[in-house]
Amino acid sequence: MSDTEDSAPVLSFEEARVLGCLMEKEITTPDYYPLTLNSLTTACNQRSNRSPVVEWDDKIVEAALDILRRKKLAVMMHLSGSRSPKYKHTIGEMFSQLTAASRAVLCELMIRGRQTFGELRTNCERMYSFPDLTRLEECVQSLAEYPTGPLVVVVPPGAGRKVKTCAHLLCGPVEADAPAPQAAASQIITPPPEWKSEMEARVAQLEARIAELEAFVADLKS
Repeated sequence: MSDTEDSAPVLSFEEARVLGCLMEKEITTPDYYPLTLNSLTTACNQRSNRSPVVEWDDKIVEAALDILRRKKLAVMMHLSGSRSPKYKHTIGEMFSQLTAASRAVLCELMIRGRQTFGELRTNCERMYSFPDLTRLEECVQSLAEYPTGPLVVVVPPGAGRKVKTCAHLLCGPVEADAPAPQAAASQIITPPPEWKSEMEARVAQLEARIAELEAFVADLKS
């Protein structure tokens, strides 16, 4: 165990989605990782491989990133040749005993929510291939018994579920009688109502600044 490793910080839904997307893209699209803020926002808003589906702007994602950085789960990088800063997760520094398999499981639970073992095995395929359900169950068990505290929980059947399901604990305890993940699949989480007026004000400021620069360049030419 790392000397700096500690128990899991409690994350908000937004922070977990952002962290999960960073973990996912590191594995599935390594050529484009680390991610710019715009790319990360697009990843959070994907219609595929996400539950619930959200519609966020950059401000929501950036706010979550700021908190993740304070919790030492993400960092901002300024890379040579890149005009925009990029972001990467640092979950391996917080939890040094995570394997490739357990990272895939934890990531999948963060971006898609509670799942059955069969669903989890299928959905993890693009990040890690489990040869059978037994290997997956062993991986889940290792996360449930993580040395600094459980990172996932196995929820027994109930509340309309006929089989046991898995859920991550990075957002706090999970209620056993919470609705099945399919019930939230079509939920849309929208940004605050004032986002449009704020964005329009920022655009107006940029347009005014561009006009000033164009006038300045015209003066220089004359």
